[in-house]
Parts: sequence; C-alpha cells; structure tokens
Amino acid sequence: MAHARLLLVLAAVVVSVGALAGCTVPTAPETLAPSGAASVSQHGGMVPLGSPMQVASGLDSPWSMVRLVSPDVTLVSERDSGAVERLTASGGLSRIGTVPDVVHDGEGGLLGLAVLHDGTTTWLYAYETTASDNRIVRMTLGDDLRLGAPHMILKGLAFADHHNGGRLAFGPDGMLYATVGDAGDTSHAQDLSSMNGKILRMTPTGAVPKGNPFPASLIWSYGHRNPQGLAWDADGQLWASEFGQSTWDEFNRIVAGKDYGWPLVEGRAGDPKYVDPVLQWSTADASPSGLTYIGGTFFMAALRGERLWAIQVDAAGEASAKPYFTGSYGRLRDAIQGPDHSLWILTDNTDGRGAPKPDDDRILRVLLTGATGAG
Repeated sequence: MAHARLLLVLAAVVVSVGALAGCTVPTAPETLAPSGAASVSQHGGMVPLGSPMQVASGLDSPWSMVRLVSPDVTLVSERDSGAVERLTASGGLSRIGTVPDVVHDGEGGLLGLAVLHDGTTTWLYAYETTASDNRIVRMTLGDDLRLGAPHMILKGLAFADHHNGGRLAFGPDGMLYATVGDAGDTSHAQDLSSMNGKILRMTPTGAVPKGNPFPASLIWSYGHRNPQGLAWDADGQLWASEFGQSTWDEFNRIVAGKDYGWPLVEGRAGDPKYVDPVLQWSTADASPSGLTYIGGTFFMAALRGERLWAIQVDAAGEASAKPYFTGSYGRLRDAIQGPDHSLWILTDNTDGRGAPKPDDDRILRVLLTGATGAG
C-alpha cells in the first residue's frame, strides 16, 4: 500500500511533464482468441504514465538491456557487431568491449545479457552466435566496467539465421535460465536429446542444478519455437513470451517438465498433452521479445506489432492485455525495470526489418503509476 502511494505521489509530480509531451491514449485491447480472458486485474498493477522520453539514441541493432545496481549502470548488447555499450550519465554511449567470436547472420549475433554478482566478482553473461554454434559465455566486469576474457558456460546449441531464442535471466532461485529457439528445425522442439526449442535452467557455471525435471539435463520445458522473453511474478512463477509461426504468438506460464506443443501445436489446442498459452495474439499484433514484471504487471515488447503490451494475471490465473504506444516508436525489442519507478523500452528498427528514424535505435523511459484497484 505504501509503495503504491509513493508511486502515485511521484506520478503527480511529473504529470504536467507528461501532459506537455502529449499523453498517449492506449488503443482498445486487441481480441485475444479464443475469447474468455478476464478483464484487467482488480488487485492492482502498474500502467504507463504519459509518453516515453528518450534516454539514449544511436544504437545499432540492439537486442538486450541489463542494469547493474552498483554502480547504477545500464548495458546494451548490439547484435550485429557483438559490442556491449554502456549508457553514460549524460545519455551518451560508451563501448565497454566486444564479445569475442560473435558472427552475425540474420537473427543471430550477440543476443541476451544477464548480470550476476557472486560476492567477489561481477559477471556479465552473454548469449552469442558463433561460426559453429549458439553458446553462453560469461566475462568479468572490472571496476572500470571493461569486459574480461570469456569463460564458457554452455556450447553446442544449434544455430541458424532465424529462431535462435537468446534471452538470459537469473531466476529468484539463483539459477540461470535461457531461451533457445528451434534454429529452423522443428524436430528439435520435441526431442529431449536436443537443447533447442527449449527453456534451459542451469547453475551460474553451466552445470545441471538440483530440481531439473529430466535427469542430467538442463531442459526445464520443451516444445518451444522461438521464445525470447522471461520474467518471474511476485510468487516466483516463471512466464515466457514466444514467437508463433504465422498464426499465434504466445504468453506462457512455464511449468517444469511440461510440453508447450511446438511444432504439433501453435497457440491453444485444448489438448491435455500440451500446455496452452495463457494469452495468444495474431503474429501481426505481437511478435514478442523482451518481457519484464513490475509491480503486478508484465510488460512485453512487440516487434512486428510495434507496441508495448501490458499484461495482468489475476488470482485465478486469468490474464488480460492492453496495448500502448502502438506504431509510435517502431519495433520494440526489450523492456526492463528502470530507476525511479520507470520502465525502459528498447527499440529495434535498425535490424533490417524496421524503418529507422534519425535517432534510432533508442532507449525510451516512461514512468509507471498504479492501476485502478492498486494498493
């Protein structure tokens, strides 16, 4: 309750700024088929306040953002060059290094980032495409934030010019999770001897942790096509966003050991052998990538859909979604929690599929305020 009141006070301070910038009125919620999703949760959540403000510009095919708490720094991966950029206090960009062996081909290159401080060392994890595979490496971040030499965490993931997955995130259990696409071979997704078409769970050094559902395997869930978003809710439940083929994009509640159906199923099937998505969208309205959870709301960045989806899940597990900023900023690749009760959004219009504007690609910042019923 106190947290929600604090957010509302901060919102009131900046509301005049939002008005001057021209508040964006959300478009009507898209129809999600099949119908029957609950209305917007009445137990609270966060919504964007006003229009986003530009934090940084001039990024080249950015893919992932990650924030360090101490020092207060944001790092961004650039897919094609393999570079990691640091956002400076003035809003400029400073390259802290380039991840070795990155090979850009189509959707491949330097993809997801994650950060871990193990008590003595700060590590930057990276998901990269090389000449022979997709792999996960980690590098030390020195006091000057320069990248150290890469240490191998996982190698040998099949790669292609599409469907590489690539999102990395540490869960509340301290384990590293990774989304791995089917690399264009649909048979991978149902094959438990392959790590492609899966969500993986591993220790910070790449070992199989206790509690994984399959013996001696990093696989956490399977039957995925090209998942690119990971986020945990307040109860520690994992959720993921996933690209469909031509009909349905998905928002999934991830349960260990479960089959999410690809390539036998796209979207909801109503077949007990597979887990149906909690929400699904036409691929024209989503093509989802980055996913984050802030104060009761999931925020999902959409590429082809060129919008930010705000998703709320009620106590019964029913979900609803509302779009923001449709068509205003082009393709949206990532969304993370920013400082001072804000959401940071990463555009991706320079990836060869967008229509870049002079400042692209950009990091945008929008303040969040409590939804109706929050508190």
